[in-house]
Amino acid sequence: MDWSIQQISRAAGTTSRTLRHYDVIGLLPPLRIGSNGYRYYDRSALVRLQRILLLRDLGLGLAQIRDLLDRDTTEVDALEKHLAWLREEQSRLARQIASVAATIHALRGGEELMAENMFDGFDHTRYKEEVEQRWGADAYERSDRWWRGMSDDERADWKSLAADLGRDWITAAESGVDPTGDEAQALAARHIAWLRSIPGTPGHGSPDELAQYVRGLADMYVDDPRFAANYGGAAGAEFVRAALRHRVDAAW
Repeated sequence: MDWSIQQISRAAGTTSRTLRHYDVIGLLPPLRIGSNGYRYYDRSALVRLQRILLLRDLGLGLAQIRDLLDRDTTEVDALEKHLAWLREEQSRLARQIASVAATIHALRGGEELMAENMFDGFDHTRYKEEVEQRWGADAYERSDRWWRGMSDDERADWKSLAADLGRDWITAAESGVDPTGDEAQALAARHIAWLRSIPGTPGHGSPDELAQYVRGLADMYVDDPRFAANYGGAAGAEFVRAALRHRVDAAW
């Protein structure tokens, strides 16, 4: 059985133009092209498209997605990894939904708000153990105190800066610029300034301590898929690491 490009675009919530683009770049070739010029897709293509859409939701660029799909051994193994991540996100979102619903119920009923119940699923402490292992409990405590002391607007602004930085890194990596060139080095300077805006981090110490801190974080971006996803996947994270290393090596 096969499906036409129109059927697939409707089912996937995408467009025929997007699917044609995926074909042109070698990401999602069709099973065949009919005499009417329409592309037709088989079961394997549907599975591949599902994985493409999942990886796009993780923030990966198309080039990184193609490389990742080509490296994977079996569809089932890859989808099991996706499923584990989705279940983790499902659990987190379910907790957020319950938390917000409970807050609405309390506000409508004039009940007292319980702070310990209001922020379930909004866990900014999930990297606590890793931070403490790498840089000590004091570094985590000071940065945590800084985060909790922010207003909602300040947190939103800080998250926006982080998101903008991530998008700019992905764009630079996908455009093929030199990580040691001016464009990437300007991003590296922004990135280091962003890191140093967080109280309690080693970025506030000596130049040698700052350089060691930046190199350690850059390695973590590459080694941990959770961080690599912020930069378009493994290839993007490697680009960021190369740029950051060059920045600190040239400066210190």
